[in-house]
Amino acid sequence: MENFKEKWQGIALCLLIAIPCQFLGNRFPLIGGPVIGILTGMVITLFRKEKGGLQKGIDFTSKKILQYAVILLGFGLNLNVILETGRQSLPIILATIATSLVIAFLAHKLFRIPPKISTLIGVGSSICGGSAVAATAPVIDADSEEVAQAISVIFFFNVLAALIFPTLGGIIGFDTTGGEAFGIFAGTAVNDTSSVTATASTWDSLYHLGSATLDKAVTVKLTRTLAIIPITLVLAVVQAKKKQSDGNAFRFKRAFPMFILYFLIASVITTVAVKCGVSADLFRPLKTLSKFFIVMAMCAIGLNTNIVKLLKSGGKPLLLGFCCWAGITGMSLFMQNILGLL
Repeated sequence: MENFKEKWQGIALCLLIAIPCQFLGNRFPLIGGPVIGILTGMVITLFRKEKGGLQKGIDFTSKKILQYAVILLGFGLNLNVILETGRQSLPIILATIATSLVIAFLAHKLFRIPPKISTLIGVGSSICGGSAVAATAPVIDADSEEVAQAISVIFFFNVLAALIFPTLGGIIGFDTTGGEAFGIFAGTAVNDTSSVTATASTWDSLYHLGSATLDKAVTVKLTRTLAIIPITLVLAVVQAKKKQSDGNAFRFKRAFPMFILYFLIASVITTVAVKCGVSADLFRPLKTLSKFFIVMAMCAIGLNTNIVKLLKSGGKPLLLGFCCWAGITGMSLFMQNILGLL
């Protein structure tokens, strides 16, 4: 109880900032609440750098609330639906994820980009944007400025994708009588849910396809989300090995990110419940709470971020983001062509 007394004011501050950010994010989904939350927090910090008694609550929100958000994200995953409808896109998903991670690793070596920034941008670009960054950051002990940098870079290329890809799809020659091919492209080449939705919905509107493209794209996107599990586990072991080299004994139990286990349990609960006849709508409030927790955590991260320092160091991360974005887009198109979907 004493511990909570030290934190509640900072948590309450993040909550108060997050409410209008979530509202604005719903009104402007292409930008999204998390990005608005980070920006709002950074602007506040320009005028009040010292947080005093608020700092412990802000730190708690940026770390623990972020983990709770990832756990609740699991309630939006019906594993049966994902396995049934996502199987077709699985080779493309694996290829795009591998491409992004390899590019991030090479860029880290060639351009001397800090390893944690490279990891966050590589994982975020390849899986599911902000959610993947949220899951990865605690595992690799990334600080608030590194998270903010990664989210900002990923957001920039998300917006470009939503604006460019529908026109690009028409130029390339995607089937305009059905939404499957472009839906797979949007679901594998765009990472954040809001941008996937915007890109697929635009294609549906352009060619009067109802929600065919959107339904396919969202299913593929959810399939990609499952990659959070193996990637975070691998990163946890790598991080623990690094600490071992510094003289600390390696313990898998300590290295294992427990919130990822709870994320998986949440997914299994949803899957079993729906299989037993429970409506998926029952879990909708938990999915909504997950999104709000992410916004809260991003507000806290913004409050811990020096926007001036962020802008000064933004060149190389932006280059990395572009390389990952271009690589994923090219690999998605290449794989669809190989599989005869394009």
